[in-house]
Amino acid sequence: MIEMTTSVWATGQQPSRIQRRGRYLPASMKHPAKMLPAIAAQVIATYTRPGDLVIDPMCGIGTTLVEAVHQDRHAAGVELEARWADLAVANLAHARRAGAAGFGRVVTGDARRIAQLLPDLHGKAGLVLTSPPYGLATHGHVRSTRDTGQPGVRKWNHHYTDRADRANLAYRRLPGLLDGFSRILAGSIRMLRPGGVVAVTARPYRNRGELIDLPGQIITLGRRAGLEFADRIVCLLCGLGDGTLLNRASFFQLHEARRGWTHGRPIHAIAHEDLLVFRKPPDGRPPARHPGTVPGHPALHRSAPETATSADGPADFA
Repeated sequence: MIEMTTSVWATGQQPSRIQRRGRYLPASMKHPAKMLPAIAAQVIATYTRPGDLVIDPMCGIGTTLVEAVHQDRHAAGVELEARWADLAVANLAHARRAGAAGFGRVVTGDARRIAQLLPDLHGKAGLVLTSPPYGLATHGHVRSTRDTGQPGVRKWNHHYTDRADRANLAYRRLPGLLDGFSRILAGSIRMLRPGGVVAVTARPYRNRGELIDLPGQIITLGRRAGLEFADRIVCLLCGLGDGTLLNRASFFQLHEARRGWTHGRPIHAIAHEDLLVFRKPPDGRPPARHPGTVPGHPALHRSAPETATSADGPADFA
């Protein structure tokens, strides 16, 4: 059984760049949508034990994997874009040089085919931890007129590598994103041992002013996939000061909120992510499939050949 944990986690006490300093390679900051290391670390500490296997089907630069190996867990990840997969491997190697005891592996490929990409790990994972993309709603790095003295706003590191790749869920509208994520969930369930945990971080986002309840949609997808919904935890992105909240909101979050108030809409900058915790049924019964999804459909396009790489670790975590 999964026991209920504290409902609010103070995971934003330090900014992302401070959490990563020295623990990740500097190039990691170029990814447009990174999981906060403190969130990954607390999820892993809460729901796994040393020696367990942790899998991230959309691992990006490898935040989940790095935090797992630092806690003496083993880790495997799938990443669509070779650029980020290579960086995840480099971050794992960096962690090993820093004394991390766990081993890690990264496969370049489409996470909707995770069961085919990691065939030797079926039924072995104690935890699947991941976060879906937020479409084009990535902020990247920003410099405003106040910072540069030049007119206008300059953005960089706010796109994934190939905007033409339709396999990249970051460039799909909400129905396509949800369909793709349901396939990823279905494949990930096959990687879990009975009673294993799926943890997903997500937050609502705005599309043309409309608030999209992505966490609520993911809860529905998880239940349809046959997972048992176990917990919902608030992971703070802001810091907790002495009787105050320390703002960590991005330039565009604040800009959107101010613009909303100007037009009479009480919009607030989001200061947390929802951690949605599911459990695979412990009796081993096969999970129900989401209607209309075909996990591992052979027609899915991939932007690069699937290749397996690792960071100084064995191929088998059993």
